[in-house]
Amino acid sequence: MSETTPDNGTGRSAYAAAGVDIEAGERAVDLMKEWVAKTRRPEVRGGLGGFAGLFDASALARYRHPLLATSTDGVGTKVAIAQAMGVHDTIGFDLVGMVVDDLVVCGAEPLFMTDYIACGRVDPDRIAAVVKGIAEACVAAGCALIGGETAEHPGLLQPDEYDVAGAATGVVEADRLLGPDRVVTGDVALALASSGLHSNGYSLVRHILLELAGWTLDREVPELGGALGPELLTPTRVYALDCLTLIDAVEVHAMSHVTGGGLANNLSRVLPTGVQVTVDRSSWRPAPIFDLVQSVGQVSQPDLEATLNMGVGMVALLPADAADGAIDLLAERGMKAWVCGQVEAADVPSAPGSVRLVGQHASQ
Repeated sequence: MSETTPDNGTGRSAYAAAGVDIEAGERAVDLMKEWVAKTRRPEVRGGLGGFAGLFDASALARYRHPLLATSTDGVGTKVAIAQAMGVHDTIGFDLVGMVVDDLVVCGAEPLFMTDYIACGRVDPDRIAAVVKGIAEACVAAGCALIGGETAEHPGLLQPDEYDVAGAATGVVEADRLLGPDRVVTGDVALALASSGLHSNGYSLVRHILLELAGWTLDREVPELGGALGPELLTPTRVYALDCLTLIDAVEVHAMSHVTGGGLANNLSRVLPTGVQVTVDRSSWRPAPIFDLVQSVGQVSQPDLEATLNMGVGMVALLPADAADGAIDLLAERGMKAWVCGQVEAADVPSAPGSVRLVGQHASQ
């Protein structure tokens, strides 16, 4: 900060009088440095404080034909739950999960990430807590957090409001790129369990449970085995290292990150023309929160499945004879996985790839 910041006659700078506290921003940076340092990879150059994050691209020389992959996303209205509960050090997992796992589905290793935090007022401890969660999630994903921005927007956001967004870059060998062209009939769909709602559908969930039902976040809900708030704030599972380990160990043809739009819509995005995947709902039982949203809000099953992940956060398409090894490998890493469906020839060979949901989930 400049030593000659103009004073408006009240002992405060004109910028501070307008609602922007530069010194608070600097304190926030100091508090977050130790967490960002934990994400450092050997390729990172410099540190916080520069105008741009630096990553040594010569690391790509080990690739024969490197393809860069990039993704950007936010957390959505789940941040309202974090703000209401005063818990800010887990929302970073939601951000990182939403971003890096969109890279992993094509087989890319996430290399680095940047974040953007907009707030009504910089509270250094709160901003540092948000960055702590982002950094811890980057460590879990194996990527570096090499830069970011915290912007104070008085007048647009209330003092205790904030929003977060981020972008990440990864790399994959061209001949190892996953996608629809690898998928064949006879492949099976391997479901990887979600940790809960993840970060999608919170406008619906909040409308049903908090507005229509009038529930409070500290309400004890027997079906959940505890209070509502902690359940809604359960961090998004970060799949990156699990998926990369799986891709290295067994033959994987395609992967789908189940986010907004639900399982069927996201899985269909990685299917070639002329095939369909039949997914059997009876192969798993969603966590109680999904049934709770449906029953309290009287939401139709199609609407629910088009909004929430229903307990499946990631799907891998792979040869049937690789499924058992994949399940065992993921189990060793603490990840529950199961075969939920199979790739079949579509009735119309020219039809776009599609997903058909059959059967019913086991009752809670």
